[in-house]
Amino acid sequence: MDNIKKAKNIDQIAIFGSAHTAANGSLAKEVFEVCKELAQVGYTIVDGGGPGVMRAATDGAHAGGGKVIGITFKASEGMNYEGRDIANKFDIEIKANNYLERTLSLLQSGQVYICFNGGSGTISEFGMAWGLAKLYFGHHKPLILYGKFWKNIIKAFVDNMIITTQEKEVYKIVDSPKEMLEALKEFEEELEKGQHKHIKMTKDGFSL
Repeated sequence: MDNIKKAKNIDQIAIFGSAHTAANGSLAKEVFEVCKELAQVGYTIVDGGGPGVMRAATDGAHAGGGKVIGITFKASEGMNYEGRDIANKFDIEIKANNYLERTLSLLQSGQVYICFNGGSGTISEFGMAWGLAKLYFGHHKPLILYGKFWKNIIKAFVDNMIITTQEKEVYKIVDSPKEMLEALKEFEEELEKGQHKHIKMTKDGFSL
């Protein structure tokens, strides 16, 4: 993107979204373009090593000249899980022992989270990312929600649940690669102004 540079305090961006979207579908194409732009600016992509959004993220990052970290685990027999996609050609693999460890590794490895459309797995990842941002508010990891539909989802939470002001301040909703890169720039400006001090890891991997 013209005139938009990589945020100096952000290196790795974790991607969450459906494993069950077609490679030539609109969602996969959006993910591809977003991750291509991220890679061109200089970010490393982190995904779960599976199909759908994950594979599109890897392919987009490579199209943009970037690198990808894939976090995988071998599911037990009978588990309803899509597993490792051999067509997802990430560069570095981190092997987790189970699904929960994989989710935690994704949350630990990303310094910013981008949530696309998805099912219950994506909902759980979004919920953990949002909850951690609340717990570590002031030095949290930013959350970017990609797609206009997120406005309806957040509204439903605000209308029906007990959502604090802080919980409304840790995410940005975007609907294009340009808006996504601008959101990253805004997060960097917040860092520089001292509004919060996220990014660097501690022993638990989530905050300063």
